[in-house]
Amino acid sequence: MPELDIQAGVWMITALLVLSAALCALLGVRSIRAGLRLPYFRKRRDRTARGWRLIGAALIQVLLALAVSRFAEPVIYKIYPPTATPTRTPTVTLTPTVSLTPTISLTPTITDTPSITNTPFIPLSIENSFEGSVEPNPNVVFSALRFSQAIDESNLPVNPGTEFANPVGHLYGTFSFDGMLQGSQWSALWYRNGELAHYETMAWKGGTGGYGYTDWDAKPEEWLPGQYEVVIFVGKEWVQSGFFTVTGDPAQFPTNTPQPTLSPTRSPRPSLTPSPTRTPRPTRTETPTVTITPTRTETGLPTATRTPRPTRTETETLTPRPTRTASITRTVTETYRPTRTPTPTASPRPSRTPTPTR
Repeated sequence: MPELDIQAGVWMITALLVLSAALCALLGVRSIRAGLRLPYFRKRRDRTARGWRLIGAALIQVLLALAVSRFAEPVIYKIYPPTATPTRTPTVTLTPTVSLTPTISLTPTITDTPSITNTPFIPLSIENSFEGSVEPNPNVVFSALRFSQAIDESNLPVNPGTEFANPVGHLYGTFSFDGMLQGSQWSALWYRNGELAHYETMAWKGGTGGYGYTDWDAKPEEWLPGQYEVVIFVGKEWVQSGFFTVTGDPAQFPTNTPQPTLSPTRSPRPSLTPSPTRTPRPTRTETPTVTITPTRTETGLPTATRTPRPTRTETETLTPRPTRTASITRTVTETYRPTRTPTPTASPRPSRTPTPTR
């Protein structure tokens, strides 16, 4: 494939589609206006139909422009995976100066061997937590890191930059990759002014090529101002680094303390109101039977009086709720019947007295 900037090509195609859509829309509007002024029906209809066709073509081109700007670049990268662009290291050209010819050459007896190299390395504490089960691919390729506070659904950065002001919040470092193996170990180390501030290391679970990211969702007080560096490792081998700067004092952005959640309290249940007590009904007393005692007066005969029968009293007592007791007390009082007096000896009857009227 010839050397070509894919992103610039996609933007150029999108711009041409937009310009073509604008031109078609303008010609369509002019054609409709010109057709409305024609006196002949057929010509007016043809001119108006042509105008609407141009407007429809403009809408189709707008949709094509949106599709190209949205999906063309990811599709091209799937066909032609991105490769890392080597960064040329500038060399310092020394200005020649007059060199003095030494008269005595001293043979050095001690050779200084540098103990610190500039190649990044994995700390031993992080290396001991490796869990990858597959040997990493030595020919894996990662693109340069791009930093942003949001990414889209394709893991592409939204408004990337190299300087972020507090509060930073959630920060992403996105990249494209090729040649990754499922299950191989990869790590991302975040340094602040040369000191390790955050890291993540895990077995690779993505595809062999595409877009990925490393992120850090730190608290506001952890985003201290300074120079940050993110270093990517595959296995123990360094593959890519990226830099960004954080400015502003995080102390002026206090941490939002979550409000305590109020626990629900139980409302006391309403107490049962006792039912109104019933007033005991009056006792029912049977009406005594009327007993007519005839008095028979005869000369020389005693008077026999018949006493009334005993009355029967029924008492019904109702007690208030909740205990309902019904008791019926019957009281029967009996009196002894009078004894009959023996009839006296009959004496000579006197003259009969008329019987009294009852």
